[in-house]
Amino acid sequence: MKQLGTLFVISAPSGAGKTSLVKALLEQDKQVCVSVSHTTREMRPGEENGKDYNFVPMEQFNQMIEQSQFLEFAEVFTNKYGTSQLWVEEQLQQGKDVILEIDWQGAQQVRRLMPECVSVFILPPSTDELRNRLTGRGTDSDEVINHRMSEALSEMSHYGEYQYLIINDEFSTALQDLQAVFTARRLELDKQQLKLSSLLSGLLSE
Repeated sequence: MKQLGTLFVISAPSGAGKTSLVKALLEQDKQVCVSVSHTTREMRPGEENGKDYNFVPMEQFNQMIEQSQFLEFAEVFTNKYGTSQLWVEEQLQQGKDVILEIDWQGAQQVRRLMPECVSVFILPPSTDELRNRLTGRGTDSDEVINHRMSEALSEMSHYGEYQYLIINDEFSTALQDLQAVFTARRLELDKQQLKLSSLLSGLLSE
């Protein structure tokens, strides 16, 4: 029997460093892939269909909702975003671990459909540091930053719904902690029994 992959749900407030941590994890862990969301928004310059997002018209997206094809979906302003359940299940069947980078509301939807998923929440070391990171981007006005800070505080209040909690203070340490979650899952008894069945049989046959 082929070993199945694990679905990992990772959430964090804007500015906590989630995207950077996931990118670094992908560079060092070849067993992991990130789900590519479907979206109804227009493709931006430099984006590639199927790599950055799966760009689909609103009518097709709504049909996918009606056919229960999404693990989770959300409407952000006038655009919709969703995670294909079929695609995720295909990757898991191939033995790949899959990461969903979604907010707490999306995570709640995923847990209802796939309660066996592993969930991780990433927090900044302080609100001051979070504001510094948001300000450091140099692209947003004070009004936008204050709005993002308010949203971040709301998002952070849901950390208790997750199995693992990582503080992204020192990046290298946070990356080690994130990798440890993936490693620990792969070392669980049911995973190891399936992966090492021949070795275990040999050890116990003498």
